[in-house]
Amino acid sequence: MLETVLCIDDDPITLMLCKMVITKASFSKEIATAKNGEEALKYFNTLNQTNSDYELKKHPQLIFLDLNMPVMGGWDFLESFSTTEYSDYNKIKVIILSSTIDPEDLEKSKKYPMVIDFLSKPISKEMLEYLKDKI
Repeated sequence: MLETVLCIDDDPITLMLCKMVITKASFSKEIATAKNGEEALKYFNTLNQTNSDYELKKHPQLIFLDLNMPVMGGWDFLESFSTTEYSDYNKIKVIILSSTIDPEDLEKSKKYPMVIDFLSKPISKEMLEYLKDKI
């Protein structure tokens, strides 16, 4: 079981479903959420400001990331998250969880070493079982 998972999605129903499925599958103890990439970066900036060993241990081990969101989408988040400013978190694995499986998006995701998979919404218990083996 993971300590913390971060779900980044602008749809409140998707976030609720993520929380429910992750909890029922005993996949993670804590589930943090963000409504867009900008909110997610603020979450990591807050962790950076506290800068205690406890907070670093508490950071998410896995991120479920939607691509199409207002304010800051998934690609912009990945671009920012890949910079040295967030190098403390470069071991965090990212799963792109999108409603569209565009072959171009799949190819683009390979540019980011932190992205370990590209899966279709909605999240499911079977998906989490598959991911347990992968991480």
